[in-house]
Amino acid sequence: MILSTETEVIGERLGDEAAIKILCEAGFEALDYSMFTMHDAKHPLNNDGYKEYALNLKKLASEYGVSFNQAHAPFPSCVENGKEYNKITFDRIIRAMEVASILDVKIIIVHPIDISDKTVMKQFNLDFFNSLKPYCEKFNIKVALENMWGWDKEKGTIIPNICSTGEMFCDYLDALDSRFFTACLDLGHCGLVGDDAAKMIRELGHDRLKALHVHDNDFLHDSHTAPFVGKMDWEAITSALAEINYDGDFTFEADFFYNPFPNDLLPVCAKFLHDIGRHLISRIVNL
Repeated sequence: MILSTETEVIGERLGDEAAIKILCEAGFEALDYSMFTMHDAKHPLNNDGYKEYALNLKKLASEYGVSFNQAHAPFPSCVENGKEYNKITFDRIIRAMEVASILDVKIIIVHPIDISDKTVMKQFNLDFFNSLKPYCEKFNIKVALENMWGWDKEKGTIIPNICSTGEMFCDYLDALDSRFFTACLDLGHCGLVGDDAAKMIRELGHDRLKALHVHDNDFLHDSHTAPFVGKMDWEAITSALAEINYDGDFTFEADFFYNPFPNDLLPVCAKFLHDIGRHLISRIVNL
């Protein structure tokens, strides 16, 4: 099982090239390239030289024998009453899919969309994701939906949201073409709302679940921290992944773990996260 991690926080602090070097030298076999920062119009991926920029990152990683296995498209994918934002963001999502294909990424995460009218939310999302289907074919890439959480402004608490339960997640996936769409289960989001992670793993099963976002939390905040720092049951999670014969990659989205540490400790932190990943993978493959 391939161990990978996203590039977001280190990339934002030190730049993509520095992040790739640190994560490759920490021992990760693959990288999840985060493109949230495409919301900045000045980001290199929004400029004419985006192909050369992506090829340079690919070359740098390949010098370490490391590949790109996943990617993140800009988020949020769409907002209500945001016509201008939505047009710009849709174009950037397509650009992100193209960049991912240049990096030889096989799965890109595009977040589903919460809207106020729940009676039409499913159809709204199916229409949105099906609009990406031609680009999946063009760029030879799968789009992964992710289980999400929402926010109650009055209570100031996290609440269930789109695809927060295994039943809803499966319902959305089964209405889409499995040749082009799959599931990325965010384990930390399971710890916040909806079904617990082990239950959702089993509900999604081997055929639907092809990608992970691995991180921990205290069941109250979306902490995106390292496993064993929070309250999630990693024994149950690894057992469930072994039970369904999970054959995707083991990808960290635990970048907030780096936040308290100064830049010169980032390589040490990345190596520690790598070692945690190796430990968890050993639990899965040895069961």
